[in-house]
Amino acid sequence: MMPDMVWLLLMCLGLGAVVGLMAGLLGIGGGLLIVPALVWMLPQTGIEPGLVMHIALATSLACIVLTSGSSARSHLRLGNVDVSLVRLLAPGMVLGGIAGSAVAEWVPADWLPRIFAGIVLLLALQMLLSLKVTGRHPIPGRAAIAASGSVIGLVASLAGIGGGSLTVPYLSWYGVEMRRSIGTAAFCGSIIAIAGMAGFIVAGSGDDSLPPYSLGYVYLPALMGVVCTSVLTTRYGARLVSHLPTQTLKKIFAIFLLFVGGKMLF
Repeated sequence: MMPDMVWLLLMCLGLGAVVGLMAGLLGIGGGLLIVPALVWMLPQTGIEPGLVMHIALATSLACIVLTSGSSARSHLRLGNVDVSLVRLLAPGMVLGGIAGSAVAEWVPADWLPRIFAGIVLLLALQMLLSLKVTGRHPIPGRAAIAASGSVIGLVASLAGIGGGSLTVPYLSWYGVEMRRSIGTAAFCGSIIAIAGMAGFIVAGSGDDSLPPYSLGYVYLPALMGVVCTSVLTTRYGARLVSHLPTQTLKKIFAIFLLFVGGKMLF
């Protein structure tokens, strides 16, 4: 078991370096890379197939809590977070994030990769086609925003992502400035990740079939490996933005996601 854990830790260190670089360069959520990578790596360490997707989703959300927290804090300091919108969206997102972990526990294990794949394919198409949603529609009432936050939180938790790919278009549709949409989405993403991670921790508590060093469904060796390097390479990705064709790279990454989503779906 120990050699397998060392191998996984080393692989996750490399994964974290890539995740941080891509996050800084393209502004993508790490979950789109972390989940499929862990789905491939975890079975090779002897973890039961029926647990793999739950562990991948939970660990991805835990990584997002630690890595996106600094981003959310930076946006808050820069005044890019609309606190009033966060207060309206947060309750629904918390409920949706917890509900996502409950749904993941309830649905058959072999359906989880398909659900994740479907969400990834839609996000990849949006990224590939550079679909931008803008509008000047009036912001709906408190109940409608809470319901929207619940849906975003549910989908994000089921995919192991922070939900920025969903929150930014939603806020842009109601005319929120892009800078504030991104900052508010980053802050809300950390809330979703915390709620989803907590739900997965509770759902996995007491499961004797989980591997050692697990906190519920969160696998701590993988978490530490990814976070140790991702927090370091994010800054380098951000520096490369002005030197590399990010739009071209984003389309290449979207094609890669289409391949990953299609493989997991079929």
